[in-house]
This record gives sequence, structure tokens and C-alpha cells, in this order.
Amino acid sequence: MAFDDGPRFAFGTLTILRVRVTRWDRAAARAGMLCAPLVGLVVGAVAAFVGGLLLLLGASTLLAAVATAAVPAALTRGLHLDGLADTADGLGSGKPAEDALRIMKQSDIGPFGVLSLLFVILGQIAALSSLYAFSWALGAVAITLASAVGRAAMTLACRSGIPPARPDGLGAAVAGAVPVRTAWGTAAVVVLLGAACGTAFGPWGVLQFAASAVAGLAAAELLLRRCRARFGGVTGDVFGALCETAVIATLVVASLG
Repeated sequence: MAFDDGPRFAFGTLTILRVRVTRWDRAAARAGMLCAPLVGLVVGAVAAFVGGLLLLLGASTLLAAVATAAVPAALTRGLHLDGLADTADGLGSGKPAEDALRIMKQSDIGPFGVLSLLFVILGQIAALSSLYAFSWALGAVAITLASAVGRAAMTLACRSGIPPARPDGLGAAVAGAVPVRTAWGTAAVVVLLGAACGTAFGPWGVLQFAASAVAGLAAAELLLRRCRARFGGVTGDVFGALCETAVIATLVVASLG
């Protein structure tokens, strides 16, 4: 397998960037999902740049926060947010797994999906606005780390032993593709990255950003276990929900204190 097959798979499936995916097999899926946090770093860095540019031009922290939250949605064509809404509708339906999965495949969004999107997006904006009120650097590090944590949660969900809920789709292509130790090792690297970024803000920053990364991964893991018990495995929608859950949890904890 070529060295760039992993990044191609990751950026080609998780963003709107025009990247030619040359391979779509288990080896490429494994490499691609291991590169998922790298996608998060790039998406988060672009979002931080846009927010910083607006602040430099005199925009309010609220407006900068809105733009920052909008960038990841634009770079993914709302893929993860759509997954969050569909997963919320499936979980909230109270129906058996087969019926819940059918609900998730429908093109419309139900009340649980709408409420989930509303609270998650508002939460992201509120947390980012609070962070930007202290400094652009604090908000920039937070959104970049949160984006990486969100994709690391997807890597964890691809670990061996977690089956797909459907026989087709992205979930089936990547489910179980990453060895357990490798998946947890990737998550640990992202937590260490958070701690390293926190050094720019002193000892409290190290603790704050490491804790926010752990919180994001923990929140996603809880959701993953719920989805596995409810649906029998993971789907592409579940991956999107895990990403958005990890992002909002990371941002909220980063904005505390």
C-alpha cells in the first residue's frame, strides 16, 4: 500500500476536499481511520484561522465563534452533523434496532435530531465565544484540539470487536479495521497533544486541555456503547454523532475555569 493511501482515504471520505481515493479496501480503511485525527487538525486549524481573521477585523467574539463553528460544517458538507441528527432520531425512536436503523436512513429529520443539532451548535458557539473572550490563541487551540479529538473518537470506534450495524455503507467499510491497541494508542497521542498545546498557557493549561481531550473521548465512548447496544453496531451516522459529541464535550471542558 502506498504511503499516501491513508491520508487520501481520510481526507477523501471525511471532508469535501477533492482528494482522489485510489483504494477502498480494509488496509486503506485501517490507514485512513488512523489518519482521521490529522484531518481534524487541518479542519480545526482552518476554523481557527477564520475566527482569528474576523477578530482581527474587529468582529465580536460571538460572530467569530459562529464563523469558527461553521467552518467544520462547511468542510464536511454537514456530514457529521447529519449523522448526529440521524443517530439522535434512531436512539430517541424507542423502536427495535431494525426499525431504528430504517429511521436513520430516511432523508427527513425528526424532533430528536433537530434538538440535538440545536443544542450542539449553540454549545459550540457559546464555548468558543467564551474562549475567544480570553484570547484568540485559547480559542484557536481549543477548536483545533476538539476537531482532532472528534476524529480520534472515530478511530476508536473502528477498533476490532465493534461490528457494523449494517452490511453496507461507510460503517461496514471501516468497522473493526483498526487493532485495539493501535486505536487506543492514537487516542493517547491526541490527549498528549492536548497537554502539549496547553503548555503555552502554563500548568493549568496543560491540565485543562488534557482533561478536555479525555472528556471528549469519554463522552464519545459512552455514546458508542449506547449505539452498539441499541443498534447492534456502528453506522456512518454513528461515526458522525461520535465526532460531534467529542467536539462539543472537548470545547465545553476547555472553556471551564
